[in-house]
Amino acid sequence: MKLIPIVLSGGSGTRLWPISRASHPKQFSHLLKDSLQTLTLRRLQMFESPLIITSEKLKVLTEKEISDHQFIIRKIIYESEGKNTAPAVAVACRYLELLGLQGQVCGVFSSDALITKTAAFEKAIEMATEEATKGKVVVLGIRPDRIETGFGYIQVPKNFNLNQASEVLKFHEKPNHSTAEKFIQDGSFFWNAGIFIFKVSEMIHYFKLHQPEMWSLISELHTDFDNLKEIYSKVKNISFDYAIVEKLKSEQLSCVPCDIGWSDLGSWDVLDQINSDSKEKLDIFKQPIQVDASRNTIFSKEKKVYSLVGVDDIMVVDTTDAMLICKKGQSQKVKDVVNLVKEQNNKLLEEHPFEMRPWGEFEILKDETYFKSKIIKVAPGQKISYQSHQYRSEHWIIVRGTATVVLNDTNHKLVQGQHIHIPQGAKHRIINTGSEMVEFIEVQVGSYFGEDDIIRYQDDYGR
Repeated sequence: MKLIPIVLSGGSGTRLWPISRASHPKQFSHLLKDSLQTLTLRRLQMFESPLIITSEKLKVLTEKEISDHQFIIRKIIYESEGKNTAPAVAVACRYLELLGLQGQVCGVFSSDALITKTAAFEKAIEMATEEATKGKVVVLGIRPDRIETGFGYIQVPKNFNLNQASEVLKFHEKPNHSTAEKFIQDGSFFWNAGIFIFKVSEMIHYFKLHQPEMWSLISELHTDFDNLKEIYSKVKNISFDYAIVEKLKSEQLSCVPCDIGWSDLGSWDVLDQINSDSKEKLDIFKQPIQVDASRNTIFSKEKKVYSLVGVDDIMVVDTTDAMLICKKGQSQKVKDVVNLVKEQNNKLLEEHPFEMRPWGEFEILKDETYFKSKIIKVAPGQKISYQSHQYRSEHWIIVRGTATVVLNDTNHKLVQGQHIHIPQGAKHRIINTGSEMVEFIEVQVGSYFGEDDIIRYQDDYGR
């Protein structure tokens, strides 16, 4: 299908805290067997190669997933700061215009949504693409399966046909519970999932008409995008819906009502419902031991036994350094928890004890004032930078694989069970020349253990 997907992937997914965090948001969290972004890119393979708009902070995660799954990507554009979805769509349109593709139809998709009915999805996109070639801006309307106050709604005529283009009567803001209930009973209201299909030239026209200041800035982008940071510092923070879609006239819009098994996985209650409805349990689901207790759910990847006594309808979300206990039906209030955590310990919102790097990953095992330990994994063919530390020495014990350790320009070959000491100030790196993952335990001793205590002399990744 001649459609260019624009994948928006800059969100932080705080409603799924503590598993989703700024440095490792929900589109990369393995809630299912594969990450949501991987599922999204796989779903879009039937179209033209996609364009991804994401944050500079997610560069390593983005490129690692693309490399691991060998996706063919048209372009990745890294935002220097988050400015909501309107600037992201504008930048994508400008990029396609610079390529001379303004006559093409493109589609805006979120990287962190789940769609389970692939055939229905393809049929809906095909219908939307046909409408877009006629000059319409098309929005997919998701048939609701519950009363939901967390989404905007699209109202269509009562005589609509599923998977056929329909008139858009009105967009409705996120309703209260009683209004949402009326929408569901009426039957002609659909969720706005943020999936839009349009011709690039038409959208550029609408940006010029409804957001002239924004488009004036975006149109100054150089061919190599080297001035994106400067321009992004000036554009306003506004959603695509508010900036453009809700300003369009009825004759400029079209909706394709559909049932594609869509979910934004936007709360723990939604994940709990999916886990209950699906034959295949979520990858983070744990079966608890329950005594005088029922309908409780555990979400965790920790190697623990969970026991619940005398409680019902509870969700427990457990990670290495944070735990959330929530009554079912109350998970929208996680945003209030996040605001309180931000005041006390913002680090818990930003990062996990584990971190992905271009060469592999590491996880902090213990972090004390007098020592720090990690498990570090180096992928086949990769190496860490040649570096030194000013404030600490390190001990490395190889627990898996065979590695070459370079210590002050001398090579040392280490196998499983062997150890090497890295003195404070010594230049060092580890290289994995084998075909399997190298894992080693690192114990740091010194006066400061921050990740910024690194002096790099050589680095394959340009850091």
